[in-house]
Amino acid sequence: MLRLLPFLSALLVLSAQAADSTPPPATAPSASSEAARAQLKKIQSAAQRLSYSGTFVYQQASQMRTSRITHILAGKSELEKLEVLDGKPREYLRNNDDVACYIPDAKTVLVEKRVTRDVFPAILGANPEDLVNHYNLSMGGDERVAGRDCQAIVLEPKDKLRYGYRFWADKSSGLLLRAQTLDGKGDVVEQISFTQIEIGPIDRARIRPSYADTRGWRIEKAAMSSVDLSGWNVTPPPGFRKIQEVRRLISDTAGEGASPAQSRAAEREVSQIVFSDGLAAISVFIEAGGQNRNEGAIQQGALNIVGRRQGDYWLTVVGEVPAAAIRQVSDSIELKTK
Repeated sequence: MLRLLPFLSALLVLSAQAADSTPPPATAPSASSEAARAQLKKIQSAAQRLSYSGTFVYQQASQMRTSRITHILAGKSELEKLEVLDGKPREYLRNNDDVACYIPDAKTVLVEKRVTRDVFPAILGANPEDLVNHYNLSMGGDERVAGRDCQAIVLEPKDKLRYGYRFWADKSSGLLLRAQTLDGKGDVVEQISFTQIEIGPIDRARIRPSYADTRGWRIEKAAMSSVDLSGWNVTPPPGFRKIQEVRRLISDTAGEGASPAQSRAAEREVSQIVFSDGLAAISVFIEAGGQNRNEGAIQQGALNIVGRRQGDYWLTVVGEVPAAAIRQVSDSIELKTK
């Protein structure tokens, strides 16, 4: 499940085994597979076209985070409010692709364009018909989630370069209520699930920002623009296609207790290439310098990260895919010579 992924300042080296990237020959779809594809289309449509509000819990290893989402379809516009309920308060308001992030502790509103369009419960970024080339789709059993009757859908990867998934969709509306990410052993490495949900007409007042008075707050517009990165050769795993190339300014802010001079954010220019197979995303970040950083890899739940130097550049490869896939992408990166 795709998210905008942050940089890590330090990377630790982890070992992992290589994987076979060749999918088995395609076979005729079964009735269960056809039903699963139809259900995935319904999931995709429901998250965009329905109005709903609910509380969900995201769990990764021992970490848990609770959020509340309210989504309204107003004409042709999707309006959404996402509130982070655990830890430091943070709130995201979205009008189609325009996102405003309210950070009350810093008295800052960050305005930016969303990079991907597949955040829970709208997690599908591709036509479900395309998924059958790299996943075996089947229907699972019935189960109740957040007090509602649901139908399970199972997606089993055909290679070792992507995770498996289990989805639970509301039988009445088709809205996705629970999603699990599974490793090669079938163990859950990440889960996100509604604990309370209401589906139907929602009062538009519920998507107003909680911070009505932002006088004195700093408004920051994220500097991001499209860029041609064809000078870099990057080979993603089979089924992943390039969906975006952007250049952005990343701010490095000093930690708590820093002096005013240290607290002023230093900006650096970073280029990003995003690949997706419709469920998972892989990002390649490219920036000049990085001579003082430590090369290595780290894993956090379903997320794998590799950082390394290549000539005068620092490369960071990030994705919610197995470590073998991230290593394969990292090893494939080359800067074309003129």
